[in-house]
Amino acid sequence: MTIRSVSRVKAFCGLRLAAGSGRDLKQRCYQGFSLLLVCWVILTLLQGCAAPERLSAVPKDEQAAAIVDGMPGIRYWQQADLAVMEQDDLEAYKREAALAAAAGNPGPLPPANFLAISGGGEDGAFGAGLLCGWTAAGTRPEFKLVTGVSTGALTAPFAFLGPKYDDQLKAVYTTTSTKDVLEERGMLAALFDDALADNSPLKRTVARYVTADMLKAIAAENAKGRVLLISTTNLDARRPVIWNITKIAASGSPDALELVRKILVASAAVPVAFPPTMIDVVVNGKHYQEMHVDGGVSAQVFVYPPQLKIAQLPGVTRELRLFLIRDSRLEPDWADTKRQALSIAGRSVSSLIQNQGVGDIYRIYTTAQRDGVEFNLAFIPASFNVPLPEPFDRHYMNELFKVGYDMGRAGYPWAKVPPGY
Repeated sequence: MTIRSVSRVKAFCGLRLAAGSGRDLKQRCYQGFSLLLVCWVILTLLQGCAAPERLSAVPKDEQAAAIVDGMPGIRYWQQADLAVMEQDDLEAYKREAALAAAAGNPGPLPPANFLAISGGGEDGAFGAGLLCGWTAAGTRPEFKLVTGVSTGALTAPFAFLGPKYDDQLKAVYTTTSTKDVLEERGMLAALFDDALADNSPLKRTVARYVTADMLKAIAAENAKGRVLLISTTNLDARRPVIWNITKIAASGSPDALELVRKILVASAAVPVAFPPTMIDVVVNGKHYQEMHVDGGVSAQVFVYPPQLKIAQLPGVTRELRLFLIRDSRLEPDWADTKRQALSIAGRSVSSLIQNQGVGDIYRIYTTAQRDGVEFNLAFIPASFNVPLPEPFDRHYMNELFKVGYDMGRAGYPWAKVPPGY
């Protein structure tokens, strides 16, 4: 989720304004919030109107026992799961070390490179371009760990599998347009449905790229000790959930491919704009559904929980490097805010999202400092000023992809500390 994400609400509602500057886009989103407020008032006055149905949510006192049927241990979200995550990290290290020893390299392992990709909607074109340009520069490393949130979740599988998937990654962010992501619903969707737009086109787009062959390739990397993590937000529990995609791929479950697709769509499901993703779980033989939405509701970017001291895994000593791609600008933008309640509210939400992203970077930086992890940060330069006339505008994404590509190919000047630190 990003500041730009809220502008989609207006577009989905059909409130048409002339395309223009970024300030115009934010004004359009404020009008979207106005419509939602009116719809909410009307909704409270209506009785007996049908809404999308779901299975019961997992009861509060049984959440820790909820699992995806046939695939236990594939996600981390409870405090108790930290021990499982630590054990999974240790097992991944052992697999990597065993392969190195079998290849005649029994000594210390080389540096482990981590890649974290943030949310950002169409701004994900920057990170995609940067990765492809990094490949062209000939200096892009293989990543031991890749994490993704929202649009970063859609980028992450390609980044994880390496340069041979660059062409597909480029296609996702340079040939995709609004019609490949959403279908507008009518004005009454705010009253009787679970979102203002249908994301069936996004599901089809994800299915076109995330195939059985891709899942097989991810499973092969799991055997090498590499890890791919994607986050969603469990809206019932109001907690972030970290899904171990490599474990899911390697599980052999016939439902693995569909689950991975659901997780990717869920991570990019901006609340209100897109429908939530319902994930079936089981507790002691009883079936429930969890409601999952955009991982950016919980955090714009993540690497690993701060409670997990990754540099202190027993028996593990190696150099660690983190590369964090923030698919957004970091400097605050200026706007002449109208002295109206909805304008002030909309501007405040935009500020909240902006500052959450910066706060996530600070949190990750301090954790990296504690654990001795080298910190590297990339973000959209302030000089990029191409207007965004509509969500997922192809021209905008192509221009932003080119900016990222050119910077990556030239040798991106990674920031070693967060802005203003």
